[in-house]
Amino acid sequence: MSSDPSAAVQRDASGRLRHLITLEGLSRAEITTLLDLAQSYVRPAGAFPARDRGLAGHTVANLFFEPSTRTRVSFELAAQRLGAEVVNLDMQSSSRVKGETVLDTIYTLQAMHADILVMRDAEPGLPAAIAQLVAPHVAILNAGEAHLSHPTQGLLDALTVRQHKGDFGALRVLIAGDIAHSRVARSAWQAFRTLGVAEMRIAAPKDLLPGKEEFAGASRYTDIDRAIEGVDVVMALRIQRERMGSARIPDEAGYHRTFGITPERLRQAARDALVMHPGPMNRDVEIASIVADGPQSVIQQQVANGVAVRMAVLTTIARNLRGEGSR
Repeated sequence: MSSDPSAAVQRDASGRLRHLITLEGLSRAEITTLLDLAQSYVRPAGAFPARDRGLAGHTVANLFFEPSTRTRVSFELAAQRLGAEVVNLDMQSSSRVKGETVLDTIYTLQAMHADILVMRDAEPGLPAAIAQLVAPHVAILNAGEAHLSHPTQGLLDALTVRQHKGDFGALRVLIAGDIAHSRVARSAWQAFRTLGVAEMRIAAPKDLLPGKEEFAGASRYTDIDRAIEGVDVVMALRIQRERMGSARIPDEAGYHRTFGITPERLRQAARDALVMHPGPMNRDVEIASIVADGPQSVIQQQVANGVAVRMAVLTTIARNLRGEGSR
């Protein structure tokens, strides 16, 4: 049983996913089914994007209380390509600025028949709390929750790795950088762990490592040169100064010198190692530009897969809201 209370909140009485708050508690079969559906929406570069009418009649509202480009736009495109009506709220000019609570904003949208609400917020626990208060026909999708969770990012990272590596069972995966403040790291770890990777490694300067109660079973490093040896996947994370307090890290040049993913460090990984980054990138800080744009990089493929994954999640949640999905 999952220790994350959000895991129980996101299921209906029949055990189906009614909301997507976290990847914690999803089975390997559930994640694999979502990845299979997402793969069906993938199209090669230059081709027309996949479309169907699976969300016809639904209204998707995007509520991003934190800045976003990739996630917000990909949710918008995913919903449109599935035939939904889409509402994007400009939170800087919304009634929240006037003092309205998030819950009252949700109730207002619910009254207007918006039934799939995509949320990003800096407050831990907010998506799960809101999910317990909305009407039975309304779903909450977590598009980034504080430092805790970003489930669709975890899914798109897993899809990208699967496209290149196939079976997860022999893979050594490294997530490196600002682990302590990263919702991306937590959701990617949940996905890769559930899918059965051979070894998970996390690496960060001492002040940017999470508490020992987190990432159980992952090998922990403060030396990037040791951490990267022989790995099959290298995921670099952005330095998130907006989430830090007094973390003692070098200046940007110093961080790149001591912890950045450089061509020299990448040569210590497996010869065909994938290079990943969730974006936005601080080029030549956590990752060298020549690595980010190099032949081992799948960063742009991650972006493309984001739309496909969010189409899969929206389709699955919509089916479950209509009672059509399987347990």
